[in-house]
Parts: sequence; C-alpha cells; structure tokens
Amino acid sequence: MKIAIIGYSGCGKSTLAKHLSERYQIPVLYLDSVYWLPNWKEREREESASIVKQFLDTNDAWVIDGTYSHMEQERRMKEADRIIFLNFNRFACLYRAFHRYFTYRGKTRESMGEGCKEKIDLEFVWWILHAGRTKAKKQGFQKILEQYPEKCVVIKNQRQLTAFKSQKEI
Repeated sequence: MKIAIIGYSGCGKSTLAKHLSERYQIPVLYLDSVYWLPNWKEREREESASIVKQFLDTNDAWVIDGTYSHMEQERRMKEADRIIFLNFNRFACLYRAFHRYFTYRGKTRESMGEGCKEKIDLEFVWWILHAGRTKAKKQGFQKILEQYPEKCVVIKNQRQLTAFKSQKEI
C-alpha cells in the first residue's frame, strides 16, 4: 500500500500519516523532516528531492505526508494507491497549529526536521491563513484531484477524518 497525504499547513497530515503507518505497518516519510535542517534552515531543493527519490526507490509500501512539489510530487501521486487530501478550512488549521504548539512547545516533533523546535509566529500564522492558500496552491490540489479521481479521498473536517480512520479499508 502506498499512501500520499496532502493538504494545508496545520490540517493534520503528519498525525494521519503516523496513524496509517502504524495501522498498516509500513514506513512513513514526513516531508517536513526532509525539507527542514536544524534551526529551521531550508535544505537544498536537489538534496531534498534526492532523499525522497531514494525513499521511493527503496520501499514497496509507504505513507508520505506533505505537499512539496519539488520533492518527487508527480511520482508520489502517480505511484500512490490512495491520495488523501485534508482540505480543512483555514481557521481549523490555525486552531490545530496552536494546539500542536502547546503540546510540543520547546520540543521537536518526530515529523519535523531534527533541531526544529515547535514554534508559532506571525509568519506561520500568516502562512496558514493566507500565504499557504494562494490560488496557485488551490489549483495544484485541484489538478491532483482531477488527474487521479479514482484514488483521491477529500476530508474536510474532523468528523470526516474520524470516520475515515475508523473504516476497515482505506
């Protein structure tokens, strides 16, 4: 089973990825952990893409969370058996990001790059509410949904996510 989880910042991609990885006993790759180097430094794009390519090349089953288009996105979507789009509204994502901050404050989550302690600042709030929801970003998600309708699942809120997680098969 190969599962790609996409969606906006703060929607719960990493939490769902961990759940599905444990449920199906398959490896998980959190793209934030690839993208971010210690102290919130960005990794070079080519190196990030290479890490993801190697993960894809060496695993027959996987869960990958994240929407970084430069990290083998076309291949991830093509190879995925299921694409899960967490399409939560911006305010739900902001709430979830604040909840995550208070849960992990001063710590580095397993889904984040090593040495990137949980933080929330105005730049990130702006990203969640506006900058991360540009027309181009929305069109990118729409393109994936149109290209792979038979394997896409769209989840818009916590109630739908809870129901999805309780299904026998995804």
